[in-house]
Amino acid sequence: MPTPAPFTVALIQDGVAPTAAETLERTVVAIRDAHAQGAQVICLKELFNAPYFCKALDPSRFDLAEPVPGPTVARLAAVAAELAVVIVAPLYERQGPGLYRNSAAVIDADGTVLGVYRKMHIPHDPLFEEKYYFAAGDTADAHEAGGPGPLAQASGFKVWKTRYATIGVLICWDQWYPEAARITALLGADILFYPTAIGWHPAEKASFGDAQVNAWRTAQRAHAIANGVFVAAANRVGFEAEPGTDGLEFFGHSFLYDPFGRPLAEAGTVPATLVAQCDPSLIEETRRNWPFLRDRRIDAYGPILQRWIGR
Repeated sequence: MPTPAPFTVALIQDGVAPTAAETLERTVVAIRDAHAQGAQVICLKELFNAPYFCKALDPSRFDLAEPVPGPTVARLAAVAAELAVVIVAPLYERQGPGLYRNSAAVIDADGTVLGVYRKMHIPHDPLFEEKYYFAAGDTADAHEAGGPGPLAQASGFKVWKTRYATIGVLICWDQWYPEAARITALLGADILFYPTAIGWHPAEKASFGDAQVNAWRTAQRAHAIANGVFVAAANRVGFEAEPGTDGLEFFGHSFLYDPFGRPLAEAGTVPATLVAQCDPSLIEETRRNWPFLRDRRIDAYGPILQRWIGR
């Protein structure tokens, strides 16, 4: 079987404008700029067209959600078709009355909405009150998966065969779970995209800021190495206030790693568009020399299905 052609990825690291409409139009400009730099597959940040509203419990913020497909996805689908680019569009999804998800629509280069990934792991921490706003992704969602085989029918993790690459999408808190990366890699992903909204509590930044960034990057670099895939994260940047708190400072540091864990592109803490080429032949090369998938003891991993197995 011939090796797929190289594909060029763009990660758009930015903040939000005062309104969703303005943020959307700014994002379209950024997508056009990424396309002009050669990008074929473009990933936006988590909840790209909204402030990170999960910092407090406020029922009025459910009004930020919209259906998928809906007006925002339709606008991006038109841009995708015009430019012949694939877009990963993370946004707040209203799936039904009272049912909301932290989701990402995958739009192919002809404007077709291939499907939706719904965040599987939902955090609940100070200023990250996501369990109030989001239902976790369901294993029943797997019927939308682009990947074949029984595994696709047994999990909410998915891949999509786009015009340029087979891509997997996971969202933010999913990035800490090796199981999510492994399953998505086993479904056939060439690259794992992690749209993200991660930042510092300002009071903790001096003591833990560097360690938090390093841990975040190290965990995902390990996913690239352990699975022999490309891994990319698009984070947001900027300070977002929340009355009665110190707010959150989103730290950026978006990146793209190759299957050896080598950085192909890395950003700092300001808005940026990262563009880099991914060569799928590296996946084959890495897995031949580090055959981690071959040597897995799938007969011995039953205990991982338990929440806890210690005394």
